[in-house]
Amino acid sequence: MTANPSLLDRVPVIPVVVIDDVAHAVPVARALVAGGIPMIELTLRTSCALDAIKAIATEVPDICVGAGTIVEPDQAARAAEAGAQFLVSPGSTESLLKAMTDTGLPHLPGAATVSEVLFLLEHGYRELKFFPAEASGGAKFLGSIHSPVPAARFCPTGGVSTSNVRDYLALPNVGCVGGSWLTPSDAVKQKDWDRISALASEAAALAR
Repeated sequence: MTANPSLLDRVPVIPVVVIDDVAHAVPVARALVAGGIPMIELTLRTSCALDAIKAIATEVPDICVGAGTIVEPDQAARAAEAGAQFLVSPGSTESLLKAMTDTGLPHLPGAATVSEVLFLLEHGYRELKFFPAEASGGAKFLGSIHSPVPAARFCPTGGVSTSNVRDYLALPNVGCVGGSWLTPSDAVKQKDWDRISALASEAAALAR
């Protein structure tokens, strides 16, 4: 099973978003679309995350909404039922891969070491999440494994910011990155949707 090839090629930065109030979900998604980033990964770290996915899937058809932080097999099916269009996991186990595959949705399984990358390649994956990116060696690590493991492409997430995003995007084995800086928590709480649109516009301009 391989992830949909388009997942790493839709936007240069996939916004990784934590929603604490479901009322914020749709405005955040619309702000990202207005800024030129029609993709969002909602993390399943809050009690309203699945409701937020459902709201966005229903009310913002212009955005591709995904569920992140899939760490338990049952979360995959629940996210799919809520309307998620793709799934992302921070790591990979046999049961987690099966659960994500069973949904029929494209998904990015996580890896942080060469052995984990090889494990996923053996399972037919070519597009992976690299997490936690900075703590696991960052852009230098990914650059160093491109020659010995050229089949793998990555979406680095974790510690990626405006200060290092270009280092990642310059690598031949990086399709996009995941970043939380597009939707700062203070901007969300203050309902400063224009600020989020502006940050999305800056991220969209990173497209190669």
